[in-house]
Amino acid sequence: MLELIAERRIGEAVANGELDNLPGAGKPLELDDDPLVPEELRLAYRILKNAGYAPAEVRKPALLRLRSEARYYGKVVRKLGRG
Repeated sequence: MLELIAERRIGEAVANGELDNLPGAGKPLELDDDPLVPEELRLAYRILKNAGYAPAEVRKPALLRLRSEARYYGKVVRKLGRG
């Protein structure tokens, strides 16, 4: 229940433009550490990534997560706009 209230308020804030002028708005996200990567592998993956050899499984989850979040917030904004 609390999660639904929080999601609704976040969606309303996005729809009203209240989150548009936050520091870093419009800048790329810093996704150096992927929380889905086990902690014991993060340092090794970061070294590989910095050397230009990040495995696909390191890059792909972050991209998929960003795409799904963008789709979700787009749906919330459209839904609130109709309400």
